[in-house]
Amino acid sequence: MTATEYDERLRRWRLVLGGEAAEGTGCALSGTDAAMDGALSALYDTGKSGTEGRRGGNRSAGLGASVPSVARWLGDIRTYFPSSVVQVMQRDAIERLGLSTLLLEPEMLEAVEADVHLVGTLLSLNKAMPETTKETARAVVRKVVDDLEKRLATRTRSTLTGALDRSAKINRPRHRDIDWDRTIRANLKNYLPEFNTVVPERLIGYGRASQSVKKDVVLCIDQSGSMAASVVYASVFGAVLASMRSIATRLVVFDTAVVDLTDQLDDPVDVLFGTQLGGGTDINRALAYCQSQITRPADTVVVLISDLYEGGIRDEMLKRVAAMKASGVQFVALLALSDEGTPAYDREHAAALAALGAPAFACTPDLFPDVMAAAIEKRPLPIPDMATHQ
Repeated sequence: MTATEYDERLRRWRLVLGGEAAEGTGCALSGTDAAMDGALSALYDTGKSGTEGRRGGNRSAGLGASVPSVARWLGDIRTYFPSSVVQVMQRDAIERLGLSTLLLEPEMLEAVEADVHLVGTLLSLNKAMPETTKETARAVVRKVVDDLEKRLATRTRSTLTGALDRSAKINRPRHRDIDWDRTIRANLKNYLPEFNTVVPERLIGYGRASQSVKKDVVLCIDQSGSMAASVVYASVFGAVLASMRSIATRLVVFDTAVVDLTDQLDDPVDVLFGTQLGGGTDINRALAYCQSQITRPADTVVVLISDLYEGGIRDEMLKRVAAMKASGVQFVALLALSDEGTPAYDREHAAALAALGAPAFACTPDLFPDVMAAAIEKRPLPIPDMATHQ
């Protein structure tokens, strides 16, 4: 190892260890490195000696409680760290240091790096938010929602349009609409070995897209506090689905009460500010409402997004799921709709749903269009191996 490589390694260890008296590097920082170290120390250091250093004990902040000092710190971390790291540090500051109330100040909101988790925090503070902050908060939420729509909308529409077309097969298709795979399988009895070919007496084709509604989709979303990211993504997907003429979309959110936000689906920001994160959970009541809205069971997909911690009547909930499936409804149970992986969830309820033929699993936003396409076509769901719960 050269002297330059050794110095660089020592510098990195110094930034990681935080510079307590016993960290042992003996490395002094200056310039940008010192500023980066100061930003990290303000969040993670306790300023105490002994075992309550950077990696142990209870941490306290060096940020103070004032909006200006926190706003300066937010500006610093955006200067010295990439966006992905800034978002993590912001989340840590909110969770560890109790800075949520500072987000009620417009100047604070203007300084933060907007992401899905920040939107969840703002929604949880919605009822306490003063009017002077609401306009800024909506602008922050709007930016995140617009970015998500740009990322997710095109693929969702193309994937589901294909699924809808394939689910409406016709037997007298034009040449460009022929489903050759299904046509060949349907005519294998007409195989002519001397010509090494199949005579297609019966053609099977894709149905052409029409303006009529082909499928009804009901998104039933748990708005308990732990589901914040899922609520954000589900609201965006709800708006995308509602924009497709061949899908009639209904969006229902619930805790111990049930709220139908379908009329606001043209703007997911309105949907999000219509939610109220936190509170209890009554899945049975929510499913009872969704069940009452179903008029075409064989053409309906119900998507329950919940960690399944039921505060209502468990047996009734399961009976409703069984009844919907028996009537022809495609029922999808998602433990989460986010990039965070599988959350804490009620394993007993997940196992009971799996026994009914509705396995519950966590779903990423990128996988969601494929899950919906499979449900529309009544094929097995593309359940991730690591997130399958039987």
